[in-house]
Amino acid sequence: MLCKKLFISLLLTLLVTTTAAAEALRIGLNYPQTGRYKDQGLQQRLGAFLAVDEINKAGGIMGRDVELVIRNTSGEPDKGAKNTAELIDREGVQMVFGGVSSAVAISSGRAARDRDRIYFGTLTYSNATTGAAGHTHMFREPYNAWMTAKALSQYLNAQHANDEYFYITADYTWGWSVEESVRKFTNTDDTDAHQGVKTPFPRALITDFRKALEEAEKSGAKVLMMVLFGDDMVRALNVAYEMGLTEQMQVVVPNLTLGMARQVGPTIMEGVIGGSPWVWSVPYEYDYPRGKAFVEAFSSRYEMRPSTAAASAYSIVYQYKDAVERAGTTNTSQIIRALEGHRYTFLKDEQYWREFDHQNVQTVYVVRVKPRNEIMADEYSSDYFEIIDSMPGDEAAQTREEWEARRREAGQPTSL
Repeated sequence: MLCKKLFISLLLTLLVTTTAAAEALRIGLNYPQTGRYKDQGLQQRLGAFLAVDEINKAGGIMGRDVELVIRNTSGEPDKGAKNTAELIDREGVQMVFGGVSSAVAISSGRAARDRDRIYFGTLTYSNATTGAAGHTHMFREPYNAWMTAKALSQYLNAQHANDEYFYITADYTWGWSVEESVRKFTNTDDTDAHQGVKTPFPRALITDFRKALEEAEKSGAKVLMMVLFGDDMVRALNVAYEMGLTEQMQVVVPNLTLGMARQVGPTIMEGVIGGSPWVWSVPYEYDYPRGKAFVEAFSSRYEMRPSTAAASAYSIVYQYKDAVERAGTTNTSQIIRALEGHRYTFLKDEQYWREFDHQNVQTVYVVRVKPRNEIMADEYSSDYFEIIDSMPGDEAAQTREEWEARRREAGQPTSL
């Protein structure tokens, strides 16, 4: 009788252990399915699902399948924070990632921190994300405005050193951050000599962009800095083309993505310059095997080329997997320690998660849109970008002293 009871007890223990081991590891993707940045949101979703499927086919994370739970931010900060709380409190996710709008990423990151979960910023370029608003639980995978501006300025200062600039900027944290950084590094701080206007966000109208572009035309500037993103950039650039401004001025879009370029089309986009942390041609140009494998898997599965947003989401899922396996746990504090200072090579050259601010430090590329015939020669009609310059991540990123100065200005402690 005792042996029978012992056998039943051991069997129940085995069943409980097996069930626990088989329980899915849930992660949350918080992205815009609707709104001005929905194309970049879709790319995140596609990249994330590809990573999850690959990881599950290879045995999951520490033997557990990964389950992706998604929510729609609509590009709204309050909704992003509410989603994050729901993903953690109701859905039991172990980490959350996503973004596009920096305001959404910042508010969502705070909600994650309050619940002791990591938030990975997937497409958030404001300096504040890992700067004035940075905290222990926020990790940013792409570059920031400072890094973008520093790399872009290296090229622009060589080609347009004495030219007048005109800025059209989305009126929220990302736009302010990018304009401030670009002005700093291109020596265009004088707003009388290098004028600019702000456009409403997130509900700018075509008339807002037309009015701003008319001001740009009147200024006689040679460089048109369009600090706009997603559908806003698409609409504004179409108006600029109709007005003939793309022939009169060098158009610069500081944060340029494949999705935006495709929405505008090759004819209008030709010659536009921008910055990017990654474009799909990088692995082929510099021979990065893992990057090529990602591009080919994504292109085959979705019949399109991946954008920066897709690459960021895909990378984050794999970086989380790597951190969990190195830490041997999903415990948040131990995952944070596993990430801090970690160096890796994945879709491009070496990157690392900087310990003091959790900014991902990586090479920054300056790209120019190719002529239409070259773009269309690609199998998916998406060979948009020629890499015209680059800057190593350590050279592009803020120093610790510069970061601390910004934190003090914002009344924040000089450590996370």
